[in-house]
Amino acid sequence: METNVTVSQHLCGVPQCTLVIFGISGDLTHRLLMPALYNLARLKRLPKDFRIIGVGRSAMAVERLRDDLTRSMQDFVSEQGGEASVGGIDQEFWDQVVRRLEYVSGHIEDVATYEKLSQLLKGSKAASGGGNVLFYLAVAAQFFGPVVKHLGKAGLAREEAGAWRRIIIEKPFGRDLQSARALNRDVLAVFREEQVFRIDHFLGKETVQNIMAFRFGNGLFEPIWNRDRIDHVQITVAEIVGVERRGVFYDATGALRDMVPNHLFQLFTMLAMEPPISFEADAVRDKKQEVLMAVRPLSGEAVLRETVRAQYAEGTVRGRAVRSYRGEPNVAAASRTETYVALRLMIENWRWAGVPFYLRTGKALTRRNTEIAIQFKQPPLALFRDTAAADCIPNWLVLQIQPNEGISLQFGAKVPGPDVRLDAVKMGFLYKDYFRTSPSTGYETLIYDAMIGDATLFQRADNIEAGWRIVQPVLDIWSGGQGSIWTYSAGSAGPKEADDLLAKDGRAWRPL
Repeated sequence: METNVTVSQHLCGVPQCTLVIFGISGDLTHRLLMPALYNLARLKRLPKDFRIIGVGRSAMAVERLRDDLTRSMQDFVSEQGGEASVGGIDQEFWDQVVRRLEYVSGHIEDVATYEKLSQLLKGSKAASGGGNVLFYLAVAAQFFGPVVKHLGKAGLAREEAGAWRRIIIEKPFGRDLQSARALNRDVLAVFREEQVFRIDHFLGKETVQNIMAFRFGNGLFEPIWNRDRIDHVQITVAEIVGVERRGVFYDATGALRDMVPNHLFQLFTMLAMEPPISFEADAVRDKKQEVLMAVRPLSGEAVLRETVRAQYAEGTVRGRAVRSYRGEPNVAAASRTETYVALRLMIENWRWAGVPFYLRTGKALTRRNTEIAIQFKQPPLALFRDTAAADCIPNWLVLQIQPNEGISLQFGAKVPGPDVRLDAVKMGFLYKDYFRTSPSTGYETLIYDAMIGDATLFQRADNIEAGWRIVQPVLDIWSGGQGSIWTYSAGSAGPKEADDLLAKDGRAWRPL
């Protein structure tokens, strides 16, 4: 029987509202937000009188902006394998999105910009919008604080007459613990916590959301989800792209800041959390917070012992020559910024004591791959000691996040023949084979949830700070010049030193 699942199909409709996008002309809006809104229109998940107000620096007519977004949408549709590919534009639904677009030009630190925005929100369509407004900060991180402060001074965050005001803030939320705390203070001085939606688009992916359903909805797996049955866990986010034209941003950021406190920790906490009392937002986020607070602190020698950082050197990725990281545009010739990081974390609680969690992420690697891999402990081998099966096949449960979302299970089976010999076999499924899924960018569910006020898939202030608290000692050690920065060839699986991190525990990374 074929099953049809769409974005948030179990939820009710969206209340009338206006979406205000700061950074309407930027790459994020063109590449992901507008395709996501188009997909929501196709799924009939936008309210009838939905409005979009774009805020940007360029002085231009709204018709030019609409044309620009349409061309961008067409480019992404025609791009094979593009992240926002939607299989062809249905003009009726695209018009429902782009024709609702209005535009405010002005600098985001200019008071006049917010005065114009306020007047537009009070315009003739304000009644049909019900006064509900969702602000989306699709701008560079250094502007998050200023935009929030100006929204507060202009009174645009104030909720009146039963209408709501909410704000979506992109990553990176701070660049260390101190800046994350400062940004939280600035945001919460204007908005209440329940109005704030700190977004991580990884949580919009179906497989990530399915982790909780897989764990807590199946009696088969939850009883063995603990230190008694699990040997270790590997979480991998591997990219084939290098830094390319993002040198200015990346050389001041690095792989640790860019990926670990957000993407990797989201996967980490959903995998390791205790069962929440419900799927209400705070119930889930409370359990995520408990995981982060239980992580054994990394400090001093532990940082040097439990982490590896590296940069890619020249190499070949999928037949294409790639220059070294230090040879990329806008990267310092003697840069010590890492493009690869691996670390070993221990959770000091009853469920996970003694189970290592290995996290790795890097650029210019051999394959694009995001997965959570759980290796179960081996059974006693006495039964097989005098056979060819003396070394048992490891049991792996793999949650594949991208590029092909799905779940697989590896176990040992006897090879046909007179000898007792085991070989690895796999069972698995891919979402695209089992469900009729609609193409998506990963932002559809998150935008929809923000409009209906469901914060389950968004980070709370204390979640953000707890993540930075774990990595801050690593940043301090590295910024102080301690620890080596290794190299790996572009197109490889990463540095040898990352292999050594597991080898000293008698383990090995799964092949990329």
